[in-house]
Amino acid sequence: MLVASSTLSNHLVCCRPLLLVPSIFPNIRVFSRESSLLTMWPKYWSTHWMSEVLALIRSHGDPSWVQNALVWDRAPWIEAADGLKEALKYPPPRLLSTHLPFQVLPPLQSQAFFLCKEVVYTMCNPRDEMVSGYHFFQGFKDLKDSGTMEMYLERFLSGEVLFGSWFDHVKGWMEMKDRANIFFITYEELQQDLPGSVQRICCFLGKELNSQQIESVVENASFHKMKDNKMSNFSLIPDDIFDHTKGKLPRKGISGDWKNRLTVAQREYFDRVYQENMRGVNMTFPWD
Repeated sequence: MLVASSTLSNHLVCCRPLLLVPSIFPNIRVFSRESSLLTMWPKYWSTHWMSEVLALIRSHGDPSWVQNALVWDRAPWIEAADGLKEALKYPPPRLLSTHLPFQVLPPLQSQAFFLCKEVVYTMCNPRDEMVSGYHFFQGFKDLKDSGTMEMYLERFLSGEVLFGSWFDHVKGWMEMKDRANIFFITYEELQQDLPGSVQRICCFLGKELNSQQIESVVENASFHKMKDNKMSNFSLIPDDIFDHTKGKLPRKGISGDWKNRLTVAQREYFDRVYQENMRGVNMTFPWD
């Protein structure tokens, strides 16, 4: 469950198990002017797929960087204490990542996200988010056990999971959808047309890649390439942090796996909660 201090008096914003210390806020402000920010509710594969795409676009399709630098070093998490230190390893323009909900970022809003060169927000069918999170979080030793799928479904729909409610996360960031420096895309769009999605992202970022470079981005960001790349497949997460026997990374790299995991009753329950929470949202999603 997301836990955040309401003020800076405690000098701490906490998203278990990650800590963001306000003393680094000025550095975030500096970084933001030269950085692209990737943000989304935490789903393992779509998060790191977009991170891979952005890294390859940054290097004009040259896979050297993604083959020689760990994925969490290429686009460090700003909510991690050492995140910005990791970002200093590379020259600008830099990539940064966050799973933080926009609603818990008042101290940062004017200092970082409004000033970022670009913000890319990736969304995914929440049913797939739920199933992916169930499997992904099982591997982290410091996190609460996911329990059964039914138990995790209840926690997911009530927002009692890491980084809080998917519904609040999406709606919070969507409040910024009219800002010119924020780009929204879905995991499903990436799957249906990765070359076209890469071109759209390049246009948003102001990056001009030729057809061969775009082909290289698409090839090297494929599921099979990333699965075989130890710098991208999370196989190098230390064993004291992640139990690789419980959480298989990456799993399938597909959308729609929720259909294989949820019962008819669970699907109907999920749909009711989804409709209640997304009522009034003026946006159509691929999964609607």
